[in-house]
Amino acid sequence: MGGNNVHEQIERLRALQELDHELNSIRQERRKLEMEQAELSGEMVRIQDMVNGLDEEIGTLQSQQAELQQGLAQEEANIKRSEERLPEIKTQKEYLAVLKEVDSAKKVNKDLQAKFDEKQAQIAELNAEKDEKLKQIEELKERTEVRTSEIAEALQEFDETLEAKTGQRGTHIDPLPKQLQKRYALLMERRDGIAVVEARDGNCTGCHMHLPPQLFNSLFLNPQIQSCPHCNRLLFVTRTEA
Repeated sequence: MGGNNVHEQIERLRALQELDHELNSIRQERRKLEMEQAELSGEMVRIQDMVNGLDEEIGTLQSQQAELQQGLAQEEANIKRSEERLPEIKTQKEYLAVLKEVDSAKKVNKDLQAKFDEKQAQIAELNAEKDEKLKQIEELKERTEVRTSEIAEALQEFDETLEAKTGQRGTHIDPLPKQLQKRYALLMERRDGIAVVEARDGNCTGCHMHLPPQLFNSLFLNPQIQSCPHCNRLLFVTRTEA
């Protein structure tokens, strides 16, 4: 291949590498925004899950409270029925027995009422906690809506930029030989995104190792694209050094 052709390929590779760095940077920033977006959504879901859990607890307590209410009503009916019998009782023994029934029912009633009141207090506490969580959700919604809109706009801009730069990338890489494209891609992957480096003062600026003098001198002749024997990166020189 001719010298001018090699020089053109090197320039394409340098432009391609710079563009790939820009694309990588844009993609990283885009991923950060997507992660932030997911975190905002996740926080909303987390708080809503807590509200749902509170609803379940409240529902369970309300069911238990309903059972206690039913028990209270039953004991009240028992007390009323027993007390209505008292005027009709003829013997003291039966009278005392009924009084004992009434007293026992009232004790059961008192215990049921205490449990009912305890459930009521627990429900009130959970409702207060639920209200606080719902308030957090509303506040989070307000903040999230603004930020989500900003993120959506930024993501759209990133996508447009990525599309444009990906098109530019094609104009640089498509004319290169397929084998050279593969070498470049492999080096970008294995050498931390640095595939093309300058050879300066007899050294490779990629790995900072000294280049064989014959290799360094041949870079100015451009007979072919040369690689660093140490790191395999593709080399170029600045013409003012000739």
